[in-house]
Amino acid sequence: MRALGLDVGSKTIGVALTDEANVAAHPLTVLERVGNSGDSARVAALVSAHGVTDVVIGIPFELSGRVGHRARRVRELLTALRAALGDAVTYHEQDERFTTAEAERVLLAADVSRAKRRKVIDQQAATLILQAWLDGSRRSK
Repeated sequence: MRALGLDVGSKTIGVALTDEANVAAHPLTVLERVGNSGDSARVAALVSAHGVTDVVIGIPFELSGRVGHRARRVRELLTALRAALGDAVTYHEQDERFTTAEAERVLLAADVSRAKRRKVIDQQAATLILQAWLDGSRRSK
């Protein structure tokens, strides 16, 4: 059992993957957005290639906790993913407020250059989303 984490932005999708023991999340890649159907096909290929059983998608709720336009756009991709993958995986929504800011702090603390941060920030945010889900699912057991 492995899980894939997604940080969906307007231009890119950060992708993270758990280790085989489902203990830790690791950055995997960044996908350039091409539209929901193309994006879902590319995510489906990653699911197949890595034997993924769970997809965790970050939902960018408003600060108030409400579903805003960004969250609705992410849920549209989730609908396309469900069409592409069906019941082959279990889908999970994870609150992703502040993950990009946290990813920036992690990369700054690691002294990653500005140019390199721009290239990896989305996959680092996906890693934080996925790790939060892993930690939460362990607590609920």
